[in-house]
Amino acid sequence: MPVYKAPVEDFLFLVLDVFPLERHSNLPGFADMTSGTLKMILAEASKLAEEAFVPSNPVGDQEGCTWHPDGSVTTPNGFKEAYEDYTSGGWMGLSASVDFGRQGLPATLNAVMQEFLCSANLALSMHFGLTQGAIAVVLARGTQEQKKIFVPKMVEGAWTGTMNLTEPHCGTDLGLLKTKAVPNGDGSYAISGTKIFISAGEHDMAENIVHLVLARIEGAPAGTKGISLFVAPKFIVNDDGSVGERNGVSCGSIEHKMGIHGNATCVVNYDGAKGWLIGQENRGLNAMFVMMNEARLAAGVAGLSQSEVAYQNAVACAKDRLQGRSLTGAKFPDKPADPIIVHPDVRRTLLSIKAFNEAARALVVWTALKSDIAHRSSDEAERQSADDHMGLMTPVVKGVLTDLGFANAVKAQQMFGGHGYIEEWGMSQFVRDARITQIYEGANGIQAMDLVGRKLGKDGGRAIMGFFNEVGAFCQENAGDDTLKGFIAPLQEGLSHLQQATMWFMQNAMAKPDNAGAGATDFMHLFGLVAMGYMWAKMAKVAHSKKQQGNGVAEKMDAKLLTGRFFMERLMPETASRLACIQAGSDTIMEMPTHLF
Repeated sequence: MPVYKAPVEDFLFLVLDVFPLERHSNLPGFADMTSGTLKMILAEASKLAEEAFVPSNPVGDQEGCTWHPDGSVTTPNGFKEAYEDYTSGGWMGLSASVDFGRQGLPATLNAVMQEFLCSANLALSMHFGLTQGAIAVVLARGTQEQKKIFVPKMVEGAWTGTMNLTEPHCGTDLGLLKTKAVPNGDGSYAISGTKIFISAGEHDMAENIVHLVLARIEGAPAGTKGISLFVAPKFIVNDDGSVGERNGVSCGSIEHKMGIHGNATCVVNYDGAKGWLIGQENRGLNAMFVMMNEARLAAGVAGLSQSEVAYQNAVACAKDRLQGRSLTGAKFPDKPADPIIVHPDVRRTLLSIKAFNEAARALVVWTALKSDIAHRSSDEAERQSADDHMGLMTPVVKGVLTDLGFANAVKAQQMFGGHGYIEEWGMSQFVRDARITQIYEGANGIQAMDLVGRKLGKDGGRAIMGFFNEVGAFCQENAGDDTLKGFIAPLQEGLSHLQQATMWFMQNAMAKPDNAGAGATDFMHLFGLVAMGYMWAKMAKVAHSKKQQGNGVAEKMDAKLLTGRFFMERLMPETASRLACIQAGSDTIMEMPTHLF
């Protein structure tokens, strides 16, 4: 059975040393983020992941969810018990406001929790993963009555939430959706239509499911300008807050998928279901983006999570699997062969995954911390800067972390040879589960186009210039630090490539938009490399400082620095090839006649 150990020490390095949460003690919920408190929280979170979630992961893959003719869905053995452990520990409301009886801890800790649980059991985590996004939408756009009815139960974990966008005839182009909403005359609407690919649209782990659904009010404008958002619970809520009669929402079937077998991906039918408008009429897409952006960041974490758990199992295999002898002579002469970890190409493969995982994890923490600042700071300029960062980084985190998360799961599977291809070792599950992260919450090509088409020019390029200035200033400040010589020069070169790519789009994409479309994915990955390179430079600076302090951490910091050097030497140079692809433009791509494909 596959193994998993939550990377607690790596996260503590980030939240105590690289991005010290204690520096933000002025923000609500941060005052008690001492070393002792953080260690205690992460220790308990890791225990939940390793002991409650990990055992049910292969079970969920093998059993899958079961749909019944009455529309109900049964989750795999062990899922309900693991979810009860999660909710009874108060983890759903980890960062929820004290207004709901919670501690209001930093959302950064929730990002940590997401990686732990998704690594341990991605399919199970998806059953409640969208609930926090649903909470955010109701809090941001809902009425006081809606907040009172739905938020406490979702924070508690007694109810879960879903996001209903996609329909059989439309995926990304939501302007084509047909689900309709007809006023009932009492403030509610009758919603009718079919939604597909709804994660956790039906299950047996919570007493109610709060569906957030996009629909078009009769007479509304065509396209995206005529879409409204509604809340339509599985069960109508009584005046006293208890669960009442069944609403006209049902699960017509569940999908049979490549991976995430333990998650119910549902066809959800609305047959005159009673729903209530959230926010303004015809502004539903704007309201839903609150949830979509949270879901996209969570998808990025999910991609990282599969890279991490696959890596851990690949390392265990590489240390144990005997094949051949070292090129420089036998390293284990007492054994019939050396373990494969002695081979340079195996080490290259493992280090490429390790270097990504640690940089991606830092990028997640950095971005999650910006989210906390954006939502909790009293300084308007600080909030704006943090919000700029979130908007810019969301497509990068989603697209790059899921693309590379899947690729790394495949690399890790390769360490097992033929054994990686059979189900016994569990590696194929990580590959199959990781694949969905590139597709849902907006396929990665869409993320790339969002970055290039919307985020670069937004507010006159304020966000991208802020990123350029921050990374450039870091390079300038540390240019004379000999300990960072192997980090600053590659980072400066990568930043230069990113700036050149941005300028090329400005000069070549306005008159010829296909140039932007042709280079968008390369730009997203170029941006991701620079962002992760920046993370490595920051981590290296802290690692050198901690080595000098002693405290018995020298060996761990040496490992950190070696991994960072590998990233800079072997992965960062890819920025040059990405720039070359961008500057090649769209001519060759668009010249091929359609019938010749």
